[in-house]
Amino acid sequence: MVDALGWRMKFGVIAPSTNTAVQPEFPNDPLRGDDDFTKLIETVRNELMAAIDRVMTCEPDHLIMGMSSETFWDGLEGSERLRERVEARAGIKVTMGSDASRQALRQYGDIRRIGVVTPYMPVADTQVRRFFADCGFEVVRLEGLKCASPVLIAHVSERELGDAIRKVDSPQVEAVVQVGTNLAMARLAATAEFWLDKPVLAINTATYWWALRRNGIADKIDGFGSLLLDH
Repeated sequence: MVDALGWRMKFGVIAPSTNTAVQPEFPNDPLRGDDDFTKLIETVRNELMAAIDRVMTCEPDHLIMGMSSETFWDGLEGSERLRERVEARAGIKVTMGSDASRQALRQYGDIRRIGVVTPYMPVADTQVRRFFADCGFEVVRLEGLKCASPVLIAHVSERELGDAIRKVDSPQVEAVVQVGTNLAMARLAATAEFWLDKPVLAINTATYWWALRRNGIADKIDGFGSLLLDH
C-alpha cells in the first residue's frame, strides 16, 4: 500500500512558521540589522532537529528544506555539513535550496556570472556570496532587501521584486538567482525570463525541481519558467 495522494513520492517539507510562501515555526523577531539576523539563524539551528523529528512522523520518502538562509551559511563546506546532519537525523535524503540553486544554474551551460536577489541583511548576503563563490560563480550584483522581520519578507510585492531583478541585471550577468524561500517570486521569475532573455531562477522553483529530478520524476511543468519546463 502507498499513500493515496502521494503514490509517486511523499515529500516532507521543513519551513519556518513565519514562511507563508512555502508553509508555516519561528517567532516574528524584528530584523533591525546583522545582529538580529544572526540571532534568527541561531533560532533556526536550535529548532531544526526537532522540526525534522516532527515531519518524519508522516514517513516521507524525501525531505525538502523550505528555508534557505541556513543552507548557504559557511559556504559550500557548511552547506554540505548541514545536509549530512539533516540526512543523518532523518534517515532519508534531503534537498536544500543551496544545492538546488547551483544544480539549476548548471542546466544552462557554462554560466559563471550571476545577479542575486535576497530578502536578507548584509551578514546573510555575505554568506550567499561566499557559497556561490565556493561553487565557482561570481556574484556580479546583489540586491539585499533588508526585510524588517521574517513575516515581512512575504509582504514584498511583485513590483518591488521586479525592481530588484532589474537592479541586479547587467550585460555581464548571465543569470539571475533569487534566494529566500519566503519571497513569493516563482511566477514572476518565469515572466522575467522574457524581459531579460536569460535564466531567472526562483529558489522555491529550483528546490522543487531538484527534489523531483533527484527522485526520477521528470515531469515538465509550465508556468514556472524554463527550469521546470525544459530541464
